[in-house]
Amino acid sequence: MGSDDIFREVFNRGFIDMPERRLKKLDSLFEAFSVAAEGTYVYVCDMRYDVSRWSQSAVVKFGLPSQYMKAAGDIWEKRIHPEDKEVYHKGIEEIFTGVQYGHDMQYRALRTDGEYDVCTCRGTVLKDDNGNPNYFVGVIRNHGIQGHIDTVTGLRNQYGLLEDIQYNIENQFEMDFLMVGIVKFSEFNEVYGYNFGNKILQKFGRYLHDLVGNRGNVYRLDGTKFAIISRSFRRVDIPKLYEEVRRHLRTNFVVDDKPLVLDVCAGYLHVNYFDVDHETVYSCVNFAYGESKVRRQGNLVEFYNNLNNENKQRLEKLHSIRNSIVNDYEGFFLVYQPIVDSISERVIGGEALIRWKDEKYGIVPPDLFIPILERDPLFPRLGEWILRKSIESAQEMIKDNPDFVINVNLSYTQLEEPGFIDMVLGVLKDTEFPPKNLCLEITERCRLLDIQLLKNIMVNLRGHGIKIALDDFGTGFSSMSIVKLLNFDIIKIDRSFVTMIEEDEKERALIENFVDIASTFGAEVCVEGIETLGMKDILNEYAVKSFQGYYYAKPLVLDDFMEFIKAHSNK
Repeated sequence: MGSDDIFREVFNRGFIDMPERRLKKLDSLFEAFSVAAEGTYVYVCDMRYDVSRWSQSAVVKFGLPSQYMKAAGDIWEKRIHPEDKEVYHKGIEEIFTGVQYGHDMQYRALRTDGEYDVCTCRGTVLKDDNGNPNYFVGVIRNHGIQGHIDTVTGLRNQYGLLEDIQYNIENQFEMDFLMVGIVKFSEFNEVYGYNFGNKILQKFGRYLHDLVGNRGNVYRLDGTKFAIISRSFRRVDIPKLYEEVRRHLRTNFVVDDKPLVLDVCAGYLHVNYFDVDHETVYSCVNFAYGESKVRRQGNLVEFYNNLNNENKQRLEKLHSIRNSIVNDYEGFFLVYQPIVDSISERVIGGEALIRWKDEKYGIVPPDLFIPILERDPLFPRLGEWILRKSIESAQEMIKDNPDFVINVNLSYTQLEEPGFIDMVLGVLKDTEFPPKNLCLEITERCRLLDIQLLKNIMVNLRGHGIKIALDDFGTGFSSMSIVKLLNFDIIKIDRSFVTMIEEDEKERALIENFVDIASTFGAEVCVEGIETLGMKDILNEYAVKSFQGYYYAKPLVLDDFMEFIKAHSNK
């Protein structure tokens, strides 16, 4: 667009009070910044006349009236997400009133298709020779369209992967989805440095790209994980392909003349069912990948060994459960299992347990969806909902029983969230619930976390008066080391150690040892899985604080649980 055309455009849009020389200056600044800020939206505003020029790509993406706009800040504000408008408005107001001379903010902007993109906006004020604000210039980086290419390997990244999965689903293209990653990668970074580590990733990505060829696409995901999507492989080819990858990395992988031995793990899913979305498919494969890494010593784990109708329904069910989280947790509800004092049998607490119910599938127990969902980006939202609902229910319980403690289970993935502690304390503050009446249960799977991170979290929460319990004690290899390194208020002995306690003296000896261990580290003991009077009587011979199990009650809906408490209040 030439200068005469520019001036005509501005004139036609009602900016007639702006001198042509100012308009040309605006245009020259815009062109200069556009060259230096490739890959972003550029804006330049003449602050004297409040006339701006914006990148044409932003005009098209967000439905702006023109590259040239009067009061562009007000026009753009209409496209800002309602939850982000206040911060945006304050930032712009401070710029034009001279309070601030630059800003750096993030917000969500509405596209023409009705969806929002996350954008980062950085701008600064250019002053004239007298020190007065003259131009406001800046760039907007759209994270919704940026970053589809991994900068280390040049491959498409996770955003590109999800986009391609969704495309195949929408077009009902059968596909194989393989996720493969290098394990113990940090050792190479520690020995050789991060630059060498990047070279490993680059070479591994190139190897996968050459191996797959034109039969599929290769992607670099987070950390050391890569993915392959193919519509050309046969299902029987995938295990062979993976074994070829393992063999190559163990025997034939060289970087900078250094022969390396790399171990990998992998998860896999063949998709021929399309009433799901890309996030569900990704969660399933990510779960299989985790099983390969944690339980299968790197062997390939297929999410389903076969795709009969029952397994297709399981995939559909998971998709429905994920959608329920988005739709205000529709179908989710809590049940509560009593925890009783071992001597008086008075109810001293209850464990909140999540369930999901649907007209089509009925009630679905958590072990069918939690292990998969806990690796899903939606899971922290569900975890917070469980905590909040549990506490709200317990408000009624502590009215008549001030010492009642509500137990809530945590996933190790929740503990990895940067804002986890603030979330817990925020819920307690919102509900005005006493911290001493809350017990958070973590499982032996927390060995997957950095032990120092876990220790810091526990010290912080216990410092606020919240109790911490170790659930499923004894079921994993590292239970002893966790108890030694971390301070727990309660140790819950798994039911698998008491099922035969009436007949098996070895189980009695184990319980005695477990109780001694807990006592050594200052923790109370709760035994789960109490199903008979005989089990209870035997366990009363040891210093066990509390019991939980079907002998007292199965998990109960809230009203039945409250009745149970009343019935046992006089014990």
